[in-house]
Amino acid sequence: MIGSIDPVLLIASLMVASTPILLAAIGEMIVEKAGVLNLGVEGMMIVGAITGFIAAVESGSPLVGFAAAACGGALMALLFGILTQILLSNQVATGLALTLFGLGLSSLMGQGYNGIRPPATAALDLGPVSDLPVLGKILFSHDWLVYGSLALVAATWAFLKYSRAGLILRAVGESHDAAHALGYKVIRIRLMALLFGGACAGLGGAYLSLIRVPQWTEGMTAGAGWIALAIVVFASWKAERVLLGAYLFGGVTVLQLNLQAAGVAIPVQYLSMAPYLITILVLVIISADRSRAALNAPASLGQNFHASR
Repeated sequence: MIGSIDPVLLIASLMVASTPILLAAIGEMIVEKAGVLNLGVEGMMIVGAITGFIAAVESGSPLVGFAAAACGGALMALLFGILTQILLSNQVATGLALTLFGLGLSSLMGQGYNGIRPPATAALDLGPVSDLPVLGKILFSHDWLVYGSLALVAATWAFLKYSRAGLILRAVGESHDAAHALGYKVIRIRLMALLFGGACAGLGGAYLSLIRVPQWTEGMTAGAGWIALAIVVFASWKAERVLLGAYLFGGVTVLQLNLQAAGVAIPVQYLSMAPYLITILVLVIISADRSRAALNAPASLGQNFHASR
C-alpha cells in the first residue's frame, strides 16, 4: 500500500502544504524579533482566509483576493498592536482573544460562501524547466506564492542580517529601553512589525482558501497558526530554520494524508493528529534546554514598553 505513494508528487505537495505555515511563521518571527508575542496568528490567518476568499469570488481575481487577505490580516494585527502597545494590555491574553475573535468573525463573514469555488490561480509557466523529469514536477510546477514565500524567507534573512533597519528591529526586541534611549520609536517599530506579520498571516490563510483547498470551510486553518508559532521557537528565531521547520511540519501533514489515501492499517485519528503531536514533542524537547531557549529568544519578548517608566 505504501508503494502506491508517488514520492515525486509527495515532495511537490509538501511545498504547497508548507506555504501557508511558512508565510505565517516568517511574519511572526519578525514580530517576535521586535519583542512582541502575538498569539493571535490563528485568528489573523482565518480572517485572511475568508477576506481573501470573498474578495476573489466577488472580483473574479485571485490577486485581488490575496491583496484583501493581506489587508485583513494587517488590520487584525493593528488591533492587537493598539491594544498591547498603546493601551498596554497583556500580550498573551490579547493574542488569545484575537484568535477567538478572528474565528467568530470569519464564521460570520463566511455565511453564504460555503460550496462556492474561487477563481483558479494558475501555476507559473517556467518554460522548458517545467518539463524536466522529477525536478520539473517538484520545483518548477507551482504557483507564484510558493516561490514568493521562498523569496520572502531570503529577503527576511538578508534584512535581519545586513540592513540597518533589521539591526534596529533586533535592538528593539533585545532591549526596548536602550533602543528608546538611543532615539528609536519603539512603539512605531513594533506596530510596523505587527502589520508585516499580520499581512503574512493573512496571505497564509488566503493560500489555504484560494489554492490549497480551494473553498471556504469554517475553521479551515485547523491549528496552522499555532504550528506557525511553534515553528518560530523551533527555528530559534532564525529565518533559514523557519523554512526548514515549515517544510518539516508540512511534510508530516502531507505524509499523513497520503498514508490515509493509501489505506495504511493505522486508525485515521492517529494519522490526523500526528502533525500536532510532533509539534508538541518538538516543543518539549526544546523546552528541556531552557538556557539555550532563553539565549536565542529576544530578551524583551512579551514585555510591554512605556516611555515614561
